[in-house]
Amino acid sequence: MPSSAVFSAARPRGLRPDWLSDPKVWRTEILGGLVVALALIPEAISFSIIAGVDPAIGLFASFTMAVTIAIVGGRRAMISAATGAVALVIAPLNREHGLSYLVAAVILAGVFQIALGALGAAKLMRFVPRSVMVGFVNALAILIFMAQVPEMTSVPWAVYPLIAAGLALMVLFPKVTTIVPAPLVSIVVLTVITVAAGIAVPTVGDKGALPSSLPVPGLPDVPFTLDTLTTIAPYAFAMALVGLMESLMTAKLVDDITDTRSNKTRESIGQGIANIVTGLFGGMGGCAMIGQTMINVKVSGARTRLSTFLAGAFLMVLCIALGPVVSDIPMAALVAVMVMVSFTTFDWHSTAPKTLRRMPAGEITVMVMTVVCVVATHNLAIGVVAGSITAMVIFARRVAHLAEVTAVSAPDGTSVVYRVTGELFFASSNDLVGRFDYAGDPPEVVIDLSAAHIWDASSVAALDAIETKYAQRDKTVEIIGLNEPSAHLHDKLSGELTPSH
Repeated sequence: MPSSAVFSAARPRGLRPDWLSDPKVWRTEILGGLVVALALIPEAISFSIIAGVDPAIGLFASFTMAVTIAIVGGRRAMISAATGAVALVIAPLNREHGLSYLVAAVILAGVFQIALGALGAAKLMRFVPRSVMVGFVNALAILIFMAQVPEMTSVPWAVYPLIAAGLALMVLFPKVTTIVPAPLVSIVVLTVITVAAGIAVPTVGDKGALPSSLPVPGLPDVPFTLDTLTTIAPYAFAMALVGLMESLMTAKLVDDITDTRSNKTRESIGQGIANIVTGLFGGMGGCAMIGQTMINVKVSGARTRLSTFLAGAFLMVLCIALGPVVSDIPMAALVAVMVMVSFTTFDWHSTAPKTLRRMPAGEITVMVMTVVCVVATHNLAIGVVAGSITAMVIFARRVAHLAEVTAVSAPDGTSVVYRVTGELFFASSNDLVGRFDYAGDPPEVVIDLSAAHIWDASSVAALDAIETKYAQRDKTVEIIGLNEPSAHLHDKLSGELTPSH
């Protein structure tokens, strides 16, 4: 049975997850979760530094986010943990008001996410074009690589051959066997080499102290007043939006990779629940973690909730029970893993000369805009919004030029029929008024809209303006051919859009 299958067929005891009966799936999910846990540790510590909190806060957040989302999330095998985007949003709040206010904002952000999920915010993903998605993936790959650059500068010379060895292992080891994930082999081999040979290179332990006990639940120590709410609400709402956008984009990416569908509404609500749980345990909050998700899904081949759950569970076990061992892992090993993730994540086909020659200029512009905005701001959400808006503007301009007007005069010269074809909305209807010969037309004017569609109030207002201009010259206008939605909108708004004098 392939590892991509999540549930097996009906059995005498009912539906059961594959990992309960298929050893291959069990092995893939466990090892995938272990690799992700190892990669999460330095990332969570780094994001804690960005947010200005103790490293344990980021590690606790990654633990609670992963374990909770594994149960309540809508996308199997996706990893949620402390992320850089969330850290950037809430860092100012921590600097100005302290950790308690940050934790309160995380809990409120979870409430906002549940509300947005219940209101159907996930459905907005249908408006994200493919070119934005491609730009998002490529920008993600660039950001993952850029995040590794500091680990490759001003470091001992031994770091470079270790990174090269790690990359070579990940390329060559799968040719021997795929039973054990190549990233895990690379991490173990490089750790053994550095420890046994006493090679002095930066390690995980250099990033910060690992926690020695499990987090304890509790409410944040803030006054429950309106002032507190107004202080944390803007940060919480920004965090909710950024977290949802990154999570939903990541879920869509995993859908494409695995050829399976996810429940985006459940994922939105699940992210909210996970952040509330994380806040109650004193964590810094988070969302879907794209780099680690790619390790889990694309590199390790995990497909079930078990890998997500174990990523969080292993994270705490590694920190608490095996802290000294984990601290000795060379950063070069984890850098090699992330560089490989960056390389495999980038959509190389999208930038091939053959593809670029065939791709419409507008599509390329949208993809480039998305990449540039993400790389410039280090915020995936901003890039997605900018790319989507650019795509909408290009689409509006393209559709606006499709509205055509042709005139056919009656043989006796007493009337003229204007046939309008295309989509009438704010971009195309603005030019509509100038397409008629008000002074030269005969007394009877017919506007045939049987090949057109009215989309908005701007189009109705344009038609009203045309009728007014003809009426000022004592000429009559008859509008025919409206389809049912267009007729309903026209009847509802005609004559109501300009003030009466």
